Amino acid sequence: MKTALLPQLQVFLVVARLRSFSGAARELGVSAPAVSYAIRQLEEQLSVVLLARTTRSVALTDAGRRLVEEAGPGFSQVLAALGGVSAQPGEAVGRLRLSAPAMAVPFVINPVLPTFRERYPRVEVEVVVEDRFVDIVAEGYDAGVRLSEAIERDMVHVRLTGGFRFVVVGAPGYLERHGTPQKPEDLLRHECISFRSQSTGTLYAWELERGRKTWRVPVRGGAVSNDDRVMLSLAESGAGLMYTLEPAVQEQLRTGRLKVVLEAYAPSVPGFFLYFPSRAQRSGPLRLFVEAAKELAAKSV
Repeated sequence: MKTALLPQLQVFLVVARLRSFSGAARELGVSAPAVSYAIRQLEEQLSVVLLARTTRSVALTDAGRRLVEEAGPGFSQVLAALGGVSAQPGEAVGRLRLSAPAMAVPFVINPVLPTFRERYPRVEVEVVVEDRFVDIVAEGYDAGVRLSEAIERDMVHVRLTGGFRFVVVGAPGYLERHGTPQKPEDLLRHECISFRSQSTGTLYAWELERGRKTWRVPVRGGAVSNDDRVMLSLAESGAGLMYTLEPAVQEQLRTGRLKVVLEAYAPSVPGFFLYFPSRAQRSGPLRLFVEAAKELAAKSV
């Protein structure tokens, strides 16, 4: 069937459902003669009679019944699909796929996503949380979240949070039993809760700095994880020292469940950034997410 007949098919399906030309006219917002004309066009094009009608009733012919059975479900799916992607004036519709490391979730994703979904309920958002370096273009993401030093130079990046420090923390009980490290080299004699990189498969060397001098300490310990929640639980239990961003342990530091050690060597980073290829700026959902993230995420750090 030619696509030019789709409007007539829609009229026919409404008449068939309601068994009424006048009822179909009211539902479609057109005149009864317009409905009759559309049905006549469809029947002439198909060279069959689809409806048997009198002044009192409308019934389907065998050809009309077959057309309803075969075309009706598909046509309803087409209308539903068109409705799903269409937008009212000022309404955002679309899909947004984001990559974010676990450490960014409490400061970028959690503060932004509920409000964003409330504002733009027809934008579907998928957030994939993983700590490896992701090629967002090759893997089909619209944007990603990273610390600034990990962003490729050809990407547009938008600041989402202020800067913060990475700190080494330990439970008071652990420090009482094992002592407090005074310089970075002391960490080599301590039980450290290690993080294994998903990108390289190697254990992460803790990065410290003081003035212009920097250290990468290859710490070791009996516990290794790539999940901040697991490492935090172990640190609070006194199982070892942990290296983490300071805002992630604010509550534990405030209540004394953890203490910062080697504070003079805590490195600072500029914060979290949203990054994406320049051509992605044309995406309406991404532009709206950037606006919401800049507004809300900065308040969480």
